[in-house]
Amino acid sequence: MATITSNDFLTARERHMAVVGGKDIILRCISALEHLQLFCGYMHTGKLDVYTKHPGERFNCRVVDSFEGIDFVSIDNVLCTSVSQTINDMLDEIDSIDEQPLVESLSKYYYTNKKSFTGLLIKPENMERFNRIKDWAVEYYDEV
Repeated sequence: MATITSNDFLTARERHMAVVGGKDIILRCISALEHLQLFCGYMHTGKLDVYTKHPGERFNCRVVDSFEGIDFVSIDNVLCTSVSQTINDMLDEIDSIDEQPLVESLSKYYYTNKKSFTGLLIKPENMERFNRIKDWAVEYYDEV
């Protein structure tokens, strides 16, 4: 059986559908941003970021006992954290993540929502982190 790589797909969603579609796995962080189409992704990305109840070598896993308390949606038969859940997860891990996808995604959210972050539910413990980067996100496309 041939190994599936990111080179085999035209879009991140197509890859996600083939790799985790219909499975009891929830995309999170950068993989979720890609699936939500808030971040175009990186070429030839490696492992997917996921919530799972069972660790696996194929994924960057955050192992959980249950999916209770995780806000997620199903898009194209793939479970994916909601926009607010994804942003909060990344803000929780801000010191250990690549901020580029987060800032780009916040910028896209802001401009597609009539220059507003309304609707984005940021946890109180993440507000300080969010406030530190939101201006960068608003100005992101001016800088590119």
